[in-house]
Amino acid sequence: MQSEAEPAVLVRGRLAEAGAAASGVLYFLAFAGFDQWWLTFVALVPLWLALQGQTTKRATWLGFLTGLMMNLGGFYWLTGMLKTFSGFPLPLCLLFVIIICSYQAGRIALMGWLYGRAANRGWPTHLVFAAAFAASELTFPLLFPWYYAATVHQIPILMQLAEIGGPILVGLVLVSANLAIAEPIRAHLLARQGRMTTEVSLATGHERRGPMRPSARVMGIGVLVMLFALLFGAVRIRMTKARMQAAEPVRVGLVQANMELLAKREDPNEGLRRHLRLTADLKRQGVDFVVWSESSVMRPVWEDLAPVEFRSRFASSLGKPAIFGAVLRGHNPNRPNGYGLYNSAISTDLRGNMNGRYDKQFLLAFGEYLPFGDTFPILYEWSPNSGNFTKGTSLDPVIIDMKGQAHKVSVLICYEDILPAFTNRMVSHANPELLVNITNDAWFGNTKEPWEHLALAKFRAIEHRRYLVRSTNSGVSAIVDPVGSLVTTSKVFVEEAQASEIHWLQGRTAYEIVGDVPWYLVAFGIVIASFRRRSEAAVANA
Repeated sequence: MQSEAEPAVLVRGRLAEAGAAASGVLYFLAFAGFDQWWLTFVALVPLWLALQGQTTKRATWLGFLTGLMMNLGGFYWLTGMLKTFSGFPLPLCLLFVIIICSYQAGRIALMGWLYGRAANRGWPTHLVFAAAFAASELTFPLLFPWYYAATVHQIPILMQLAEIGGPILVGLVLVSANLAIAEPIRAHLLARQGRMTTEVSLATGHERRGPMRPSARVMGIGVLVMLFALLFGAVRIRMTKARMQAAEPVRVGLVQANMELLAKREDPNEGLRRHLRLTADLKRQGVDFVVWSESSVMRPVWEDLAPVEFRSRFASSLGKPAIFGAVLRGHNPNRPNGYGLYNSAISTDLRGNMNGRYDKQFLLAFGEYLPFGDTFPILYEWSPNSGNFTKGTSLDPVIIDMKGQAHKVSVLICYEDILPAFTNRMVSHANPELLVNITNDAWFGNTKEPWEHLALAKFRAIEHRRYLVRSTNSGVSAIVDPVGSLVTTSKVFVEEAQASEIHWLQGRTAYEIVGDVPWYLVAFGIVIASFRRRSEAAVANA
């Protein structure tokens, strides 16, 4: 049996900061859009080594550096978005991006803080690192959400554990691989410092001092966890594909009209004409229903008049059931003008009758609302292109009526499809047969953002073992099957009409039943460990 002395500082001064920054760079390069996915197995290694033996304050700072570099690289497209919507000069937009990315970096700073406190109180450092990772991914509120698991969105076999524990469980598999790879480096650095281990013979009980060696337990756990993830993934992919083939098929059409962002507002009739033309193409391909993008029907309509207006303007002429995005105006006494705008998803039947509505609940900062805008209305005068929408409240599905049979569809608008807990609540409430996402990522231009969005969204299909159909204004429109693979995908910033076969599916997964409860328990445990010192007897027997 081998034990080691108190944790030592492995990397000091600027070198530790460079290591933390390197982790941030590796993180965003591994992430969706950049897609150097193989870096995910080593991206956290420099941060882990830099954290060893550091004070809590220093560990928090190192975590912040990692988060800042990751956000500045991964979310570089925020600059263009802010310039488009705020109208502010570029230097001011860059300042805002730095502020936003600094806030977002707080997620990994929180991870560093939890690690520093718990590790310095004698708790096992590898376990503490994993728990701090899970707690920070779960609890830190982000303006633009992400999770580490998205680095392997191109490797479906590694994504399947999301069915049990969502993206956090997939991320922990990757964390365990990082720790296993880092272990020989950690032991080497300790040995160079002259650190020794104490080996106790299980046969004689005698102690013997020896050179520092890598922990076989840490490396073994990393290998076993990865092997389990691969085996589970292979088995579940095969089982899920068999279930897909046995389910009722349906042919769906996706419309990508590719309207420029401000052109949608300036000429909403052109957007409607494009959708009608592309839908006619899909009808000739024999689709059963069509899905249009977010706010594809841009001209605001009073909610009381919407059923008549939608049917008379276009829905009755489609000849197919449809789901489309619309802007509704509804009475809202909490607004100064007495009404609010809603970013809505509408479903219509074969005759164009409206038979479902869902209002977006998670509004996009700066695009659909301004933080503190209700408190300080003058902010909307300063940022005239920003929207001022009202949140929805219902989780009810919309209906696709086919041959007299009603199929329930849960619609997620814009970035709601990258929110695991919210999607879980919606699916648990509605028990739908299909997930649909309608999105307009034209806000971010021809950047990595549409691909990042798609990668994050893929996990919803696995978590609930249903197809995810995504229709976007400018790309990436796609269909994700229940194992996280792409059935079809569009190019960006082109007009496109796609048709593909999917299957109606229902059923409950472990993640749908349990949700994030295990991770809340982990978060509670790491918080307790952060404030309670481990007993000396437990440390000595470790």
